[in-house]
Amino acid sequence: QVMVVESGGGLVQPGGSLNLSCLASGSIFSRSDMGWYRQPIGKQRELVARISSGGITNYADFVKGRFTISRDNAKNTMYLQMNSLKPEDTAVYYCRSSVSGRPPLVYWGQGTQVTVSS
Repeated sequence: QVMVVESGGGLVQPGGSLNLSCLASGSIFSRSDMGWYRQPIGKQRELVARISSGGITNYADFVKGRFTISRDNAKNTMYLQMNSLKPEDTAVYYCRSSVSGRPPLVYWGQGTQVTVSS
């Protein structure tokens, strides 16, 4: 069993920055593909960014150039540096961990609220 815990959310003004962290327990972090998702109120959960076990990154178009995903395998931690935040970035941000297998092992965190407002 893997525990995934997000932190770093909060209230920030438009144009501001936040750095989210995702700590995953267990010994499989380095083999896990990791991702950040978000869910605004009343909307579906959507992919924000992901980083493979090998460090390959992908971003949703709406965050390209503003957000940066990274990971530190020694600390079992993934990060999301969010800059130039907009009110439409307001959402609960979730961390997802997945390891290939039959079936794949997928774990979600409880989420951290990010609110962008003046």
